[in-house]
Amino acid sequence: MEALIQPIINGLLLGGLYAVIALGLTTMFGIVKLVNLAHGDLMILSSYLSLTLVTYFGINPFLSILFVVPIMFVVGFAIQKYLLNRVLGKEMEPPLLVAFGISIILQNLLLLVFTPDAKGIMTDISVKTIQIGNIYLPVLYLVDFIIGCLVIFCLRLFYNKSFLGRAIRAASDDVGAAKLMGIDTSNIFAIAMGIAMITAAIAGILVGMTFSFYPHTGSQYLILSFGVIIIGGLGSMKGALLGGIILAEAQLLGAHFVGPGYQLLIGYAVLLAILALRPQGFFGQAH
Repeated sequence: MEALIQPIINGLLLGGLYAVIALGLTTMFGIVKLVNLAHGDLMILSSYLSLTLVTYFGINPFLSILFVVPIMFVVGFAIQKYLLNRVLGKEMEPPLLVAFGISIILQNLLLLVFTPDAKGIMTDISVKTIQIGNIYLPVLYLVDFIIGCLVIFCLRLFYNKSFLGRAIRAASDDVGAAKLMGIDTSNIFAIAMGIAMITAAIAGILVGMTFSFYPHTGSQYLILSFGVIIIGGLGSMKGALLGGIILAEAQLLGAHFVGPGYQLLIGYAVLLAILALRPQGFFGQAH
């Protein structure tokens, strides 16, 4: 039983990281109805930005959040304002193609600048654990989970309580009505993308501290994000947290019972089972 408790706890903690990885993707779908295929690559861009600050300026990885977050907000705002907004409302394909183009450009740019070698952001807590009896809590996983929950809580608070958050929700619900109320939906969508990139920046730094990453790693995290939001429900932040925990638990328990080589297979088998039983996800709306 103790051997089983360890992967369950690790899966719970890892689920918080999975949730914040998928958060930007699910919020953009919920607000702009846009599937951002460049989400994973923008997140990995944040990992490389943090790595650069840590390597060349000696900044603590957690403090690098203060520098990477505003940079990624501006990047997200500019992408939405000057690229994606121009193709919104022109069927589904043009926004997907633009996002896919951004993904390809970012991957090759990162490959050119940082080489294809594996990178990682080392911290003092990378190998630290908290022992409770025979159970070991990886400190970094615990930090990932706490930060992930805080990001989701703050984002929900922002959308529900602030004037800008309500304006974003209004533009999401009905673009025409929002325009009649004097809301500049073009700017609102750009701000929403900037906020999504803030979550991607935080996720990228946490991923960089937790796992190795490459210029092409973004595609893997895009697929993982899709898995999380499909389980939790498209556009749902609490669904992202539940989806992250379920997917992480499925992967780690699969590795425990079947073997590490089957970890991803078991995780996505559970995803397919949930998709068959509840296509809209746990917190999604059936159509």
